[in-house]
Amino acid sequence: MTAPTAAAGDVVELELPARPEVVSVARLIIGALVAADPLFDEERSADLRLAISEACTNAIQAEMKRRGHDGPPDPEAAPIVMRCVLADGQIEVAITDHGGGFDPTGLEQHPEVTSPDRLNYEGGLGIPLIKMLADDLEFRSTDGGTTVVMRFEPRAPGLRPVIGSVNGSGAGTAQE
Repeated sequence: MTAPTAAAGDVVELELPARPEVVSVARLIIGALVAADPLFDEERSADLRLAISEACTNAIQAEMKRRGHDGPPDPEAAPIVMRCVLADGQIEVAITDHGGGFDPTGLEQHPEVTSPDRLNYEGGLGIPLIKMLADDLEFRSTDGGTTVVMRFEPRAPGLRPVIGSVNGSGAGTAQE
């Protein structure tokens, strides 16, 4: 992934307490940033809001798991960090947590999102959704946590994302 640098564009960085109610704040912020770029339509804005919601939810759950309970947040706990870089017609969003790390290769395998068998599983949709919605996705190990880096580009007019391709190999695009 070629990361835009702060010198190449506008940067917005927020520290958010690791609490479920801040996911809506992250959605509002990314929605406002995307709305300021005329290259991103409302449908693409919805993609970003969903992907950022999923990444923030995962970061919050990692922090809650690290604390060992779902009780009140520890005021001394490190916040999750949302860093957005807007440059060159793309938006890169990095969500960093301090939840002890994450190995994306260790994910439990579930049926495809479109399979009726998928209804037998609770949870586990976040990362597949992010993979489907982001143009590029990277997981970086950090000191005591993980940074999820997502890059988004506007969609070409007349194209829309689809959940799976004809051969079931993953995300693709379809003509409207």
